[in-house]
Amino acid sequence: MRAPAFWSAPPQAPGWQAHALRPLSALYAAATTRRVARWPDVHPQVPVICVGNINAGGTGKSPTVIALQERLRARGVEAVVVTRGYGGRLAGPVRVDPARMTARDVGDEALMLAAFGAVFASRDRAEAARAAEASGCGAILLDDGLQNPAVAKDLTLVVVDAAVGFGNGRVIPAGPLREPVAAGLQRADLLLVIGEAADRQRFAARWPDGPLPRLEATLEPLATGMDWDGLRVVAFAGIGRPAKFFATLRNLGAHIVEAVPLSDHQPFAPALLNRLSRLARQKDAQLVTTEKDAVRLPPDFRREVLTVPVRLRWIDARPLDAALDRLFPAERAR
Repeated sequence: MRAPAFWSAPPQAPGWQAHALRPLSALYAAATTRRVARWPDVHPQVPVICVGNINAGGTGKSPTVIALQERLRARGVEAVVVTRGYGGRLAGPVRVDPARMTARDVGDEALMLAAFGAVFASRDRAEAARAAEASGCGAILLDDGLQNPAVAKDLTLVVVDAAVGFGNGRVIPAGPLREPVAAGLQRADLLLVIGEAADRQRFAARWPDGPLPRLEATLEPLATGMDWDGLRVVAFAGIGRPAKFFATLRNLGAHIVEAVPLSDHQPFAPALLNRLSRLARQKDAQLVTTEKDAVRLPPDFRREVLTVPVRLRWIDARPLDAALDRLFPAERAR
């Protein structure tokens, strides 16, 4: 499902569609307010760091979770990721095992994250948090947990894509937000803005600094030694913003002869796989996709596809490190 164009309108002029949908948005926002007001079901004895967003769709949460897990590991803290396992069939709680599980079992994001550290997936976040704590971890990273009150949080980061911002500032279905910006930020400790310098500047102009400390970061392709310059590719992506992936490929020097945007988490049905293979043959091009999409591909098909891994690079992580110092006073970055 594609986001409607009016979701990206300026907050000062959200469009007539947004005004017409205001009553439904009010109901959606009220339901979210009631849900997040619930008392947590579990209070883990280890610090819980929540990585969430206010926008529906992708903002860069998964790369942020990976970067946080690595940053904590550098401090000597082994963090376990707790996630819902969106798109997976297993109710959980289950420890994600990439060697014997597929995206159909636990969802693409959980499977991808499990390549970097321990992950527990469950539709019941409280049960997953209990399982994670019982595993002996030093911290819990709660993936996409801003609107989920089941687990008490010690530190909350709200992640936003600088190029998209908070859209027209309206709640679903009048806009792209799960809840009003002010309400979401009120429950957060840090705002992480991800994007290129120009996009971050535009975001800052459109959404001036508020009471939250603001972090900035970019998503950069991992150096793998692959020579992309001039390579003819058929690129496909089922992430929150496929255009961002296509732009990354172009910046690497690849020649995109066909770009195939897919819906976030879209299943790879046989007909779609056949279409992609046919396109690559017709265009005499290499199939390329994202890490998240790759884990949903059948193993035989995956061998035909290149991936472009991206990692989060902090611009200034001092506010984050200060917060981590408070949570883990006995450990300091090496």
